[in-house]
Amino acid sequence: MAANSPFDCVLLDLDDTLYPGNTGVGPALKRNIDEFLQAKLGVSAERAAAMRVEFFRSHGSSLAGLIALGYDVHPDEYHSYVHGRLPYDMIAADPQVARLLQSIPQRKVLFTNSDRAHMKRALERLGVNEAVFDDVVCFETMNPHLFGEAREERAAAGGGPPVVVLKPSVDAIVAGLRVAGTNPRRTLFLDDSERNIAAGKALGLRTALVGKRVRSKEADYAVENIGALRRVIPEIWGVAGGESERSADHGIDKMPMRSDLDSIIQPTSIQA
Repeated sequence: MAANSPFDCVLLDLDDTLYPGNTGVGPALKRNIDEFLQAKLGVSAERAAAMRVEFFRSHGSSLAGLIALGYDVHPDEYHSYVHGRLPYDMIAADPQVARLLQSIPQRKVLFTNSDRAHMKRALERLGVNEAVFDDVVCFETMNPHLFGEAREERAAAGGGPPVVVLKPSVDAIVAGLRVAGTNPRRTLFLDDSERNIAAGKALGLRTALVGKRVRSKEADYAVENIGALRRVIPEIWGVAGGESERSADHGIDKMPMRSDLDSIIQPTSIQA
């Protein structure tokens, strides 16, 4: 770890963060979701598109919205359709990103809402070995209650629909922090979503908005693309003077990490 760095861990989003947002994967994902909603609910294309937007706004994803409404949709059914049909060949290999990730001296955690199968395929296309990360937080790790025996036990017990845990929910950010095992104030969170960045900032994380030239209100840094990370936030490597650096950045407390996490944030219980 860089001796003079204010960061002990870097949390990195995957989609539209480690690879560009203009690959065409995003629009393809929206089309797949619309097709899934049409087939599952028997609605028109226009209605499906409107529902996708509303589900994202109110629940974080269409899967979460469907489950909240009581539809019996298994995550694997949903993900195999909306992710399994993506044009992964649009993601180009980028050796620069692989080298950049390898050079980051801190603990590195991949923090994505995506399921593990999508994560693996996207990383493979990008040319990044999953082993470069010290740990992974993905859909399955945030939602164990939706799989296996836990799912069956809940179904047998009855009750309301389970809650799907995704960024930007408090439970999701807490899940990322617990895997990071570090003080939020010494943890750097990179994401392309302003909603996710705001949620991370609310729990004390240092934040970097990726894919933008201008910081949002809750972002400490704006990183136009992941390749600019060393130039914009050289503090990761213990070098002072990032382009978006603010004077307050030098005053980050050096506190014990995991043992003090519970005193820094008050996680909500994951409703399963």
